[in-house]
Amino acid sequence: MPKSDHARKLANPLVVAIAYDGLCTFELGVAVEVFGLPRPEMGENWYQFEIAGIDPGEMRAIGGMRVVVDAGVETIEQAGTIIIPGWRGATEPVPATLIKAICKAHANGARVLSICSGVFVLAEAGLLNGRRATTHWRYTDTLSQRYPEIAVEPDVLYIDEGDVMTSAGSAAGIDLCLHLVRRDHGMQAANMVARRLVVPPHRDGGQAQFIERAVPSLYESSRIGPLLDHIREEIDGNYTVASMASIVGMSSRTFLRRFEAATGTTPAKWLLTERLEKARCLLESSTMTIEQIARASGFGSTATLRHHFRHQLSTTPTAYREMFQGALDQ
Repeated sequence: MPKSDHARKLANPLVVAIAYDGLCTFELGVAVEVFGLPRPEMGENWYQFEIAGIDPGEMRAIGGMRVVVDAGVETIEQAGTIIIPGWRGATEPVPATLIKAICKAHANGARVLSICSGVFVLAEAGLLNGRRATTHWRYTDTLSQRYPEIAVEPDVLYIDEGDVMTSAGSAAGIDLCLHLVRRDHGMQAANMVARRLVVPPHRDGGQAQFIERAVPSLYESSRIGPLLDHIREEIDGNYTVASMASIVGMSSRTFLRRFEAATGTTPAKWLLTERLEKARCLLESSTMTIEQIARASGFGSTATLRHHFRHQLSTTPTAYREMFQGALDQ
């Protein structure tokens, strides 16, 4: 493992991705790339990986390929983490054997993660009832209509509900998988995996920015970009819509419109995300006190920092720090 992170030994490091007839090739590839590649630099506590086929014999995959795997449904019940890499259709039935295996593994402590349309498997299994979830923006209305007991959030890249995680469209699966690596093994490990993937370890905004819309002009983007860099460098500053608009030489009304066009979110939501990211990084990698981190990340007070951590991450700053660097706090 990277020297600066604590090598947390997972209770069950086995990650099992399911394969099925009509397999979503890209989504499975994401799971294989993040969890299945040999990574000796990560040490002996890294993930183990299997692919479990739920249909007999050769399974067709998107792109004209056929897939044969060694493991079957029984392997799912042994998993510590299960990945549903898409599904063959939003209205396609889910085999009872698959639902039974996933529910049994989940009841035994396994985490379940879906990418894109894989959310419909979790929904059919009842694992999302009363929870927040997301999927590709093309499917969010269908998910809401078919499963009204699920709190569907259409504008995010992924949602972590602890033992159940869902991601938006295909590439958002990379974001969620990197998030899980970070959760399990820390920031530096996730950054190393992201570097090998040649992707950013964290993306700003949500999937709203990928829904079809007018593309902002290069000139507008070039004005917003330097502002974002400036705020990141001085995240502890006091920023209002008026002050940000002034920096880029726009009226507040024009700035709001241009900002959302460029980032897919509002200035307030973007700023909150950046401040939380800064706080998370400091909690993971520094020995600063919670009060110091609250000031350094722009929240001003520990009470405000705790409020946003509870609301956005369903945890506290102290609990989050203990997850990654408990040895430093003892």
